[in-house]
Amino acid sequence: MGKEIVCGFHCIKAKNIGVTIGTDEILKNINLHIHCKELTVIIGRNGAGKSTLLKALLGEVKHTGTIEFVDTKDQLARKLRIGYVPQSINVERHMPTTVYDLFASYISNVPIWLKKDKKAEMKIRNSLKNFGADSLINKSIGDLSGGEMQRVLLAISTYNEPNLLILDEPISGIDKNGIKVFFEYINMLKREHDMSIILVSHDLDLVKEYADRVILLDKTILKEGTPNEVFASGEFKKIFD
Repeated sequence: MGKEIVCGFHCIKAKNIGVTIGTDEILKNINLHIHCKELTVIIGRNGAGKSTLLKALLGEVKHTGTIEFVDTKDQLARKLRIGYVPQSINVERHMPTTVYDLFASYISNVPIWLKKDKKAEMKIRNSLKNFGADSLINKSIGDLSGGEMQRVLLAISTYNEPNLLILDEPISGIDKNGIKVFFEYINMLKREHDMSIILVSHDLDLVKEYADRVILLDKTILKEGTPNEVFASGEFKKIFD
């Protein structure tokens, strides 16, 4: 996109991240500086360690190195609020749980088997509406398509306006119009909520159109920069040509 991104009040710094599972070195010497108001997209071949890097940032896999959140207002490290949408989740098709039940269990301390909370229902409906999913509120999650489930998970993950939003192939199963709506909302989150967003994608056309920054990964960072810089690099051509 080529435009300069002016950071707001915080950033995420990952220093010398490494992941070894058994005798296999999955990631090594990963150094990231993720600013707010940026969409950073991670690309790479299958097996490059993209999902493992996301899990390291989430604290789901053991790693070396450090990850810190810095508030640039006063240079103090504060607790990082993270929203996460996985590539997929396993749901039993016969589950009677509705989208409302799933969402309410996340945002409310009130047992979901009690009478619906009208205020909570309105908040849930409004959050779902951001992703064109408000009509799904009473639908069983076992009956959702892949794209519908992704929209619901996106609404849940952004409900509390996290500092960092991590998305693993979030648009899989979403149609062309849904993709446009998705990226419009991502742009709003960056602009109005100072959110840092990390996204893994295999769709290079979408990466080129929407990313502020691109990271080419193959166990370590091969190239980092704007989409044009990364796509024109020798490292990119070696991986994808």
